[in-house]
Amino acid sequence: MFQFIPKVFSGVDVWKTQTSLCTQVFLKAGTLTSPFTGISCVSEKTRKEIMTKGSSGMEVILTSLENTRDLQTILNILCILNELLTVGGGRRVGVFVSKGGTAIVLQLLVQSGKEASPSEELMLHLHSLLAKVGPKDRKFGIKARLNGALNVTVNLLKQNLQNHKLLLPCLQVLRVYSSNSVNAVSLGKSGVVELMFKVIGPYSKKNTTLLKVALDTLAALLKSKMNARRAVDRAHVPALLAIYQDWHRNDTRHRHMLIRKSILGCIKNITNIKLGRKAFIDADGMRILYNTSAECLPVRTLDPLVNTSSLIMRKCFPKNRLPLPTIKSVFHHPLQHVPASGPVAQLYSQPPGVDDVVDESDDNEDTEVDTENDTENEEDEKDPRNDDIETDINKLRSRQVLTRPFEELRVYERFFREFSEDFQPPRLKDTPVDLDSISISKAPESKLELELVQGLSQLLLDASQSVNGGCGGEGPQEESGEQAVLEVPDTAALLPLHDPDLYLVMVKGTCSVPGYTEVAYPDYFGHVAPNFREHILERVYGVQRSKIFQDIERLIHPTDILDKVVYDLDFCPVIDDGECLKFNSQFESGNLRKAIQVRKFEYDLVLNSDINSNHYHQWFYFEVSSMRVGVPYRFNIINCEKSNSQFNYGMQVLMYSVQDAISGSPRWVRTGSDICYYKNHFSRSSIAAGGQKGKSYYTMTFTVTFQHKDDVCYFAYHYPYTYSTLKMHLQKLRALRTPQIYYRQEQLCETLGGNCCPLLTITAMPESTGNDHICQFRNRPVVFLTARVHPGETNASWVMKGTLEFLMSSSPLAQSLRESYIFKIIPMLNPDGVINGNHRCSLSGEDLNRQWLTPSAELHPTIYHTKSLLQYLTAIGRTPLVFCDYHGHSRKKNVFMYGCSIKETVWQTNVSASSSDLQEDLGYRTLPKLLSQLAPAFSLSSCSFVVERSKESTARVVVWREIGVQRSYTMESTLCGCDQGKYKGLQIGTRELEEMGSQFCVALLRLRRLTSPLELRNHHTHLLDMESDLIETRCNITCPTTYVMEEDEPAFLEEVDYSAESDEENDPDADHAHLDPSELSQNRF
Repeated sequence: MFQFIPKVFSGVDVWKTQTSLCTQVFLKAGTLTSPFTGISCVSEKTRKEIMTKGSSGMEVILTSLENTRDLQTILNILCILNELLTVGGGRRVGVFVSKGGTAIVLQLLVQSGKEASPSEELMLHLHSLLAKVGPKDRKFGIKARLNGALNVTVNLLKQNLQNHKLLLPCLQVLRVYSSNSVNAVSLGKSGVVELMFKVIGPYSKKNTTLLKVALDTLAALLKSKMNARRAVDRAHVPALLAIYQDWHRNDTRHRHMLIRKSILGCIKNITNIKLGRKAFIDADGMRILYNTSAECLPVRTLDPLVNTSSLIMRKCFPKNRLPLPTIKSVFHHPLQHVPASGPVAQLYSQPPGVDDVVDESDDNEDTEVDTENDTENEEDEKDPRNDDIETDINKLRSRQVLTRPFEELRVYERFFREFSEDFQPPRLKDTPVDLDSISISKAPESKLELELVQGLSQLLLDASQSVNGGCGGEGPQEESGEQAVLEVPDTAALLPLHDPDLYLVMVKGTCSVPGYTEVAYPDYFGHVAPNFREHILERVYGVQRSKIFQDIERLIHPTDILDKVVYDLDFCPVIDDGECLKFNSQFESGNLRKAIQVRKFEYDLVLNSDINSNHYHQWFYFEVSSMRVGVPYRFNIINCEKSNSQFNYGMQVLMYSVQDAISGSPRWVRTGSDICYYKNHFSRSSIAAGGQKGKSYYTMTFTVTFQHKDDVCYFAYHYPYTYSTLKMHLQKLRALRTPQIYYRQEQLCETLGGNCCPLLTITAMPESTGNDHICQFRNRPVVFLTARVHPGETNASWVMKGTLEFLMSSSPLAQSLRESYIFKIIPMLNPDGVINGNHRCSLSGEDLNRQWLTPSAELHPTIYHTKSLLQYLTAIGRTPLVFCDYHGHSRKKNVFMYGCSIKETVWQTNVSASSSDLQEDLGYRTLPKLLSQLAPAFSLSSCSFVVERSKESTARVVVWREIGVQRSYTMESTLCGCDQGKYKGLQIGTRELEEMGSQFCVALLRLRRLTSPLELRNHHTHLLDMESDLIETRCNITCPTTYVMEEDEPAFLEEVDYSAESDEENDPDADHAHLDPSELSQNRF
């Protein structure tokens, strides 16, 4: 019957015919006869207006409602509308709103409210109708306020607190009113908050629907800071906690979980303000919610209560000071030239005695908005993240302007002797290595000497010689100073580029700021990739929540906390009583500043800042000993800074067991359980957060059970690759050179720390000294490769190792590749950062990959001279065919590339541009596509070619724009694993990373075949394929504001929000009472 109503009202027949048809329909149905007969009472003038306009059925009803003054007719029409909107759903409500129905009903409500004794039935119908319409009308709150409807509903509510029939629709409308912040303040001033506390109360089986709506209304009102303060002043926080406890005790069958959650919603909104958090603590709220949550944990359906309680407790947990005297690095390297501005300049200009760990009042900010994620909650059609994309066409075009005169660049000619020398193979100038002072016996793998591990806690160089001095020493020693004989597993066949003897020699020539005298066992023994697969760790349900509850126990049961410092670089030495683990990180690339024993088998760990910096805490590499076997130890790294991590998506830490190494398995393995990453209660000062107040650090926690007694184990963020390892590998690679390989290693420059930055030249020797062969040699295109500008991205070095090994191999493909290109390679752009355990910066305290626009020879020598090499090549007409900078990515899976494209950048932002402005060769897509066909770990769909303003000073963008290299890339390798292809579901290892480096070489060989003169006729066809791929990729973009440079995984569907903030839009447990079933299914975890 109701399906027929719209058809009747949508016609343009005579009014009497419409009324007659409708009346007949309802007469036959035997229902709603009187409501329709009332429509015939409308004035003749109104009927004529409707007929001339050809109005729809909804307009007929609304016009009738607006023009009639008869109470019974109004009630009849309202009854019809309620029935129509109840049956019709959201689509019909949308029609009602679009035809101005909301304003008409609100006007009628205000008019009726002015009467001395308004009809109760009329008020009931009006509020019932508004309760249906309000949630679907975005401007409902504004319309209600401007029409003066708020006071009408409030007065009606005050007069009918015991009339539950009328009270329910009034509360439903108030709930919608309160969703508007201005309305919420106005209603609070009218005493509505106090009215709500008259409605809600202790446990009762009666009127539960009414109580639920009242609680939701109160929660909406308490989003206003003013209302929250009012609730605190009137001692409503203890009252809410008492009500929640009462419902928790009596709702034994958990039939009213939504009511209990609504009570928590009110508490959550009150604790958005500092006064609310204090009132919550004073009312013993932490203990109340902790105990009730503990009782709810066994019941899975009560997870929403546990989650909301956890959110409240984390938010109210008092901010703690990071247990450090200063956030600046323990180590200091004085700079001869301090930057004029920026973080390093601020660091040097900071007055002595300033407390940079915590702000004077770190808890003075109300947390009504989650500042960590506020840009994700913008409802504006424009995605704010796209604001970073470059839209100036002129800035996107290649300039190829030399910023230095050619005469100044001519000094770099000496690095390109291959363009002018006599083509005789360079003589090897290997210096004999004096290993007399090192006594190392290579034993069979089966022989294991436990005394080695028991007697040595560190592998020491000569104690009288600092590594910083670069002098020889006595080799490995015991702590007593006598020479030790180490049994090294014989892995020469598996590790052709590793030699423990040679590694020690390389270490002694490495300059470190701390003056390291120890060598880490993993770097000495080497790493053999395991022959088993390491799957991405499956997330255990509720693991984050359980860890957070353990953290909350620290506040509730403080007497259980040991708080014992067991390792501290700031105040050495630390007393060892034999009841705790031993820690150490004083070796190359090590990073651990402090270790605190929290419980018997739990430790808080603090990472050191990058030198000359006060942040960048991510890379870690440390040693642990004196462990018990079979006991689960929990480790918490408590000063992480990034808002998310692959540790939330299946990534595990790496562990190296010395016992296993001596037993014949020298390898890093993925390990750890109960791994998660979340915001903690340690305050992050505005100095450390770039001026932002109210920030917190993040915790990365993992649990490990050790398998061997008296073992020495190492933990690392990713597979370590030290500077000394690079030097050892390069020396071993040099020994692989054959007469067919042109290999030259030079010192590009010296770093701030006094270390050499190596530059490699690799190609094939000319077949002869004939003019043709010499000409072919000189005209080979140049490929320029760099890596490890960020020290913490050790995977970049493993990829580079794979590239170098392939280039120096004797395979026909490698020989063909060498004959095709001249390779200029800088395998480590930031040796100082790598040596000293930095994550991001060099000794200048700056990110070197943000200095390419105007590098300083004094502060950024490696970048300055690398850019100069590229400028010299451009000046002599030898612009590289390909430039690629190897990196690691901490928040995405797979291996992928970032490139540069005018067209794709403009398309991404929908900036209007002429077709001539967008003309560019699509060859920049060729290499990524080839890699997607060759390398199992490579993902073309993860690649992006958009140029961002924030990346304008990176190597990729500067080399593309200033040097004019069309194929200028950053190749990012995951730190975690792959979610596609052959390695889907597996964590990435050194074998896969090295394979990626070799496959990159194969792709370059195919690229050469595609771009060589003999293949140009096929190249045009290939570019057409690229164009098709580009168009297809663009068509797959679901929204014009899709942000292709997204640096993160999708939000993890964890049952606890990562942040401890309180934005309702960020709350994963937001009330779904108003959602359709389809919406509920989309929001279910």
